[in-house]
Amino acid sequence: MGTVFSFDIRDPCTPAIEAALAEAVAWLRHVDEVFSTYRPDSTISRLARGELLLAECCEEVREVLALCKSAVRVSGGWFSHLAGGTLDPSGLVKGWSVERASRILYEAGARNTCVNGGGDLQLRGEAAPGVPWRVGIAHPLRAGELCVVVTGRDLAVATSGCAERGAHILNPHQGVPARGHASLTVVGTGLTTTDAYATAAFAMGDMARDWLQSLDGYEGFAVTPDGGSWCTDGFPGVLPGALPGVLPRVLPGTRTGAQDP
Repeated sequence: MGTVFSFDIRDPCTPAIEAALAEAVAWLRHVDEVFSTYRPDSTISRLARGELLLAECCEEVREVLALCKSAVRVSGGWFSHLAGGTLDPSGLVKGWSVERASRILYEAGARNTCVNGGGDLQLRGEAAPGVPWRVGIAHPLRAGELCVVVTGRDLAVATSGCAERGAHILNPHQGVPARGHASLTVVGTGLTTTDAYATAAFAMGDMARDWLQSLDGYEGFAVTPDGGSWCTDGFPGVLPGALPGVLPRVLPGTRTGAQDP
């Protein structure tokens, strides 16, 4: 999928967890074989070229495309798996694959884990007994700095932006790169939808905040190209898994309000 994945498991190692880790790694390699748009022999590439019919694809392809259609509907078309006229479900696949890898570990008894797919994370349980996870979001305009820290339990955190890969997210209604934000982070519970909604919100520009405000169970934080920032009313606030006193917070020096001078 053109990125790096990592696993952080905070539970005592058992044979079952070791086997689950191997299964999760094999699962991600399988997803790459099926869905990678970088591989001409992948199922999704062959489907896009018309060499396969959807009915001939594995159930996972049909599941992902159904989830994509749902994200298109919820976002009013700002999420698109057909942006640029080419089939590309990458905006959902990574979060979906990471969430399932996390579930494989959980079902084997690993209850305190972080699975990281290219900076998009599915977090379960705690970092240590009584200690919530802390996720630093890199500032897209200031190398080596954090713009916000998200703290909590059982969270999904996804960030869309142009700092690492350039302007690769398209405005699907115009077919041009989206440029309304430098980065946009969405926090939810499951990474499948959280990742897709981060992509959609980044694409929709000025409408993103109001749209995220309308969604139950999701909060957002964004950095604008001029270095300003905005957040939804619940960020910082009561997010899924957050604890009193350790809520997500904006670090000192981060401006709130895209119109700040």
